[in-house]
Amino acid sequence: MKKKFYVTTPIYYVNDVPHIGHAYTTIAADILARYNRLINRDVFSLTGTDEHGQKVEKAAQGKGKTPKEHADLMVKNFKNLWERLSISNDAFIRTTDDEHKMVVQELLQKLYDNGEILKRTYSGWYCTPDERFWTEKEVVEGKCPDCGRPVEHIEEDNYFFLMSKYQERLIKYIEDNPSYILPETRRNEVLGFLKNNTLGDLCISRPRHRLSWGIPLPFDENFVTYVWFDALVNYFSATKYLVPPSHPPLSKGGQGGGDDWWPADHHLIGKDILTTHAVYWSTMLMALKLPLPKNIFAHGWWTIEGKKMSKSLGNVVDPYEIVDKYGVDAFRYFLFREVPFGLDGDFSEQALINRINTDLANDLGNLLSRFLAMAVKYFEGKIEMSKSLEEFKVYCVKSLVGAMDEQNWSHLRFNLILENIWNIVSETNNLIAREEPWKLAKDNQARLKDVMYSIWNSLRIIAFLVYPFMPSTAERMWRQLGLKSLTEEVRDGLPGIFSWDWKPAYEIKVSKGEHLFPRIETKEAK
Repeated sequence: MKKKFYVTTPIYYVNDVPHIGHAYTTIAADILARYNRLINRDVFSLTGTDEHGQKVEKAAQGKGKTPKEHADLMVKNFKNLWERLSISNDAFIRTTDDEHKMVVQELLQKLYDNGEILKRTYSGWYCTPDERFWTEKEVVEGKCPDCGRPVEHIEEDNYFFLMSKYQERLIKYIEDNPSYILPETRRNEVLGFLKNNTLGDLCISRPRHRLSWGIPLPFDENFVTYVWFDALVNYFSATKYLVPPSHPPLSKGGQGGGDDWWPADHHLIGKDILTTHAVYWSTMLMALKLPLPKNIFAHGWWTIEGKKMSKSLGNVVDPYEIVDKYGVDAFRYFLFREVPFGLDGDFSEQALINRINTDLANDLGNLLSRFLAMAVKYFEGKIEMSKSLEEFKVYCVKSLVGAMDEQNWSHLRFNLILENIWNIVSETNNLIAREEPWKLAKDNQARLKDVMYSIWNSLRIIAFLVYPFMPSTAERMWRQLGLKSLTEEVRDGLPGIFSWDWKPAYEIKVSKGEHLFPRIETKEAK
């Protein structure tokens, strides 16, 4: 039976225009999904959109549409971008799905029946754009501490989830499970918050007279669900109805639903929504007596010249524009090689160009081109399944192990994984410089065969290692190396395909192709 792997992105707010932050999280989830498929795990990769709340309702009114009609149009922005970025998600959840709404109501009813939700009169400061209440202490000069816009004082009846009762239990859980929240700085941030503040109860309703666009509470039709309660449940509700038929139930007699696929292995989020996931979602799951996800990973932000991207500053990076100029795989590679996942990173086109010209065009692209040219010249493209040079093999296998290390993958050390892959690229380039195949071709055919096989084999290893990051590049390399199809051969479960000494059962004949990454000429380069 295959081991399962379940990864999620946040569900993105439907009113947003997709930007580099959305792309960053979603590509990260895709890298994890592709890698786990590669090592023969049954994968469920989920993304989607958050479609309820006042802002959606108001935006729809302004366009003369119903909220659902407005959401239907906006969803296309995300689906189109994921296709452009080679995202291989298994499902796309929308909080307007009837099945999702049913699960939300089932969980609300369960919490209510178990005495975890109570009705109270609440008085506080409310930020309409953020759809959030703030206390007197939190408000800054009459403005929302998050968005800086004016708040209004509201007094009304609402329903509260008794989140406060889980404070000590959550602290203990985080302390007992060091990998629950990553990176460690975010874990410490959440623990600091929980230990230095009294956790309040969470208002999980809004009166329908003030907000109609939401999921009605099953126990009181006069109220709808707070958008965050609705949104967070998506990670669980998706396992009940969106797992594709190709993903069989993992337990005997199962239905392929939540019992089989929950909990998630990774929730990938931006650091700005860490509290809602690490505190709200965790305590909700505790109250529901459901397992917590294995990991919540909160990554950093991309900045421009040290400044946070914002529409008002006009410095938001458009993924479409970057991909059109530089290519999908180059963009995917840059995001995860340039900055350790979890830290903030500063985006610049010059840095992207430098990575393309050095790592991709020079190191990898030229390596493949040189090898193919020599293979065609010396052996008419036919590669004899010879033996690897021992010292070269030992060095490369060490990096291969590092690139496939379970700890590196479970802790999302993407830059370290790529560093190990590029160690193999560098060592293969060094092998060519040391062995000088053009000289061996004159007087040492036996050595030349071993050298060429060693280079071919390292390029094969590099191809499947870069596949999660640069899928189309990996497939092109695989085919140019005379192999059939990387994804098909991996799917067929060929024994030993990930080992250094794997050899295909069919004859290998390589073929030249276009350069993987043409060098980008800049004014500085000329």
